[in-house]
Amino acid sequence: MYAQLVETGVKRLKTLDEMSEQERAFQERIDAEIKIEAKNWMPDAYRQTLIRQISQHAHSEIVGMLPEGNWVTRAPSLKRKLQLMAKIQDEAGHGLYLYSAMETLGADRDTEIERLHSGKAKYSSIFNYPTLSWADIGAVGWLVDGAAIVNQVVLQRTSYGPYSRAMIRICKEESFHQRQGYEILLTMMREGNQAQKDMVQDAINRLWWPSLMMFGPSDEHSPNSAQSMAWKIKRQSNDELRQRFIDQTVPQLELLGCTAPDPELKWNAERGHYDFGQIQWDEFYEVLKGNGPCNQERVATRRQAIEDGAWVRAAAVAHAKKKANKNAA
Repeated sequence: MYAQLVETGVKRLKTLDEMSEQERAFQERIDAEIKIEAKNWMPDAYRQTLIRQISQHAHSEIVGMLPEGNWVTRAPSLKRKLQLMAKIQDEAGHGLYLYSAMETLGADRDTEIERLHSGKAKYSSIFNYPTLSWADIGAVGWLVDGAAIVNQVVLQRTSYGPYSRAMIRICKEESFHQRQGYEILLTMMREGNQAQKDMVQDAINRLWWPSLMMFGPSDEHSPNSAQSMAWKIKRQSNDELRQRFIDQTVPQLELLGCTAPDPELKWNAERGHYDFGQIQWDEFYEVLKGNGPCNQERVATRRQAIEDGAWVRAAAVAHAKKKANKNAA
């Protein structure tokens, strides 16, 4: 497997013969499916790749609360309000798990959060789109969390132990979120009036393509993808994961009685997969650059939340110091 990646990667990888003794022992450990733990030796590039990936993942969980938080006061019933608040609380917990996993690599949480607020750190592009109706909350749960699950189930087997273990609990909760979102849409389609059914179709029309973009461009356009595969940080290519998501989502779409905004979407019996149209990657890159519908609003809201909570953090630190001094006395 490693030899194949050396030959096919966009960016040339070292062969085993070209590695130092430490590097070779590290790669052999990974090839043997033995988890890398925080105190194990690792190449600096492996550490930095994980810090970047885990911090982006954590930022996505935290920023991802905002499109849903916008609907807490407008949820159509007490039951839906409670469900939505529970989901938002879960997402906050996911962010905290991931920041903690990132810190085991020597990264500083405050530094990474500041990088998010300054625009230097990225998060999932999907969270820069607005939630315009209650149906959007269902579509976010079904499509966005559904895409996240496809990505994250594979990450349960990633080579870095703390990240792998964090993903086990996160995947269980994300799976529940996906089913909750689908149930919202199914209820609207089966029990709602025509205006509500139109809301569902409109939400799918707007969020379908951004959801497919969540997997990122084809690996052939990523110079670092082969190395991440060799280190088993990644287990499958972006295109493989995107295809899996489409294959499992289209039957659910048909059960809803809705359509995707893709005239080229159709079953290909020869391939055993759905064919689909060309993704507009220009839009994806524009959103990543900060030019999406809600980029500035999302980052400004997170920055304000940190500033508003400064007194709480200061009080917690003061209390901890007072308690420590008392115990020392």
